[in-house]
Amino acid sequence: METKYVCRLLSLIFSILIYKFLTNARKRRQNLPPSPPSALPIIGHLHLLKSPLHRILHQFSQKHGPIFSLRFGARFVVVVSSSHLVKECFIMNDLVLANRPRTAISKYFGYNNTTIIFAPHGDHWRNLRRLCDVEIFSSSRLNTFLPIRLDEINRLLCKLYKISSAGFAKVNFEATLMEMTFNNIMRMLAGKRYYGEDAEEDEEAKRFRELIKKGLQLSAASNPGDFFPILGWIGYNSFEKKLATHKEKSYKFMHSLIEEHRRRRRNGKLENTMVDHLLSLQESEPEYYTDQIIIGLVLVNLYSQNQYLSFIFAAFIFK
Repeated sequence: METKYVCRLLSLIFSILIYKFLTNARKRRQNLPPSPPSALPIIGHLHLLKSPLHRILHQFSQKHGPIFSLRFGARFVVVVSSSHLVKECFIMNDLVLANRPRTAISKYFGYNNTTIIFAPHGDHWRNLRRLCDVEIFSSSRLNTFLPIRLDEINRLLCKLYKISSAGFAKVNFEATLMEMTFNNIMRMLAGKRYYGEDAEEDEEAKRFRELIKKGLQLSAASNPGDFFPILGWIGYNSFEKKLATHKEKSYKFMHSLIEEHRRRRRNGKLENTMVDHLLSLQESEPEYYTDQIIIGLVLVNLYSQNQYLSFIFAAFIFK
């Protein structure tokens, strides 16, 4: 009997949610650009997406114009394929489009949307932007790390020469370039290398490599719960649990790294790393530069700069 009433209650709740979803969808659709008419209830246009995605979107733009809208479950997406309209969106109306949608990734990897990538536009975001522009990514700051970048490039070239000196050899260049990039980033951040023959058996390096591997896998995974909130409420695929577990492990690792640098500073051993520089800022403004802010900046560097720096290094090497 109890099971019967529970099933009825769940059916009623589900029906109410569907009704609310469809009602809100109709209201939002009024001011949206044109869209393919083949949207299905609940899933929207998701059934139309095929690989390669850019060709499908190109077909839509040819039929519906340079700006059109799609519905992915509970989320509406506007696709812009005109350089003129992109300029209008991100230059003339940049404040309107400054914020990012809240997702499971932004909740856990973005520390509840407080990092510079996920934070909404406002005073906090502007402070983080100023910190990155002036204290971390300024030309003077990056120039101090030039010897590190040159050393990592030389190490890579020596490794490639050693592999191919006896003849032609196959090299997984994507993995090799990624390892060099993370070594470069972590040497700038904390003065440590976590990839290479000298770090293979180091326990801290093993933990770091596992965290990075898992973090990249999770950040690249699609989460149906972002498009269908009800799946997130029932714990579909345990995706959010995996994110929460990884966030906790990453936080503990980075916090121990910060504590290590803090102890060295108390012993008078100052280093030219970004972590040490951020700890100096923490001493002057402890209410703002908390450990969580510092850890968030470190993780943003790791996960968002990897592909970008790989591109730069590749261009530099083969110039």
